[in-house]
Amino acid sequence: MKTPIESLTAQVGTHRDFDSPPLHLWHPPLNGDIAIYIDSQGVWYHEGGKIERESLVRLFASILRREEDGQYYLVTPSEKWRIQVESHPLLVTDIDVLMVDGVQVLQAILNTDRRLLVSNQYPLFLDSAVGDIAALRLPHGLTALCTRPAWYRLVDLAEHRNGCLTLRSGDFEIRLPSD
Repeated sequence: MKTPIESLTAQVGTHRDFDSPPLHLWHPPLNGDIAIYIDSQGVWYHEGGKIERESLVRLFASILRREEDGQYYLVTPSEKWRIQVESHPLLVTDIDVLMVDGVQVLQAILNTDRRLLVSNQYPLFLDSAVGDIAALRLPHGLTALCTRPAWYRLVDLAEHRNGCLTLRSGDFEIRLPSD
């Protein structure tokens, strides 16, 4: 008999769209809890041991969502397993500056190697629970907290405007704390 983690891996497979799975279409009943835990540093564990295979972490991150009850679930078309997340399930590990049609746009690089443009669709916000460090809103109720290097990069890119540190990415703008 397959374990829940083997069943999830087999269902999702290796030939799929890791960036945009149709999680919004999948509503299976809850199968229960699975012994997967994501710590505050974005490290994934299964049954107490660190998940070493990055491809497995990327696979599970692609089917992760946070629901209205505030809980995190790994979801496939036929299975749904609750997992534990200490803080934010993902991390922004770096920020790139791109020029798009002559406008500066920031690209967030996640610990899963996914790249997203900071925008109104994927906005930054300051998380008061972790000392007003920036985090990125993602699809399916997920968030990615900036690592220290990514946060410092954002602060370095901010400009002084009207007495505030302001960060811009295309049409998106956020004021940073100026302690």
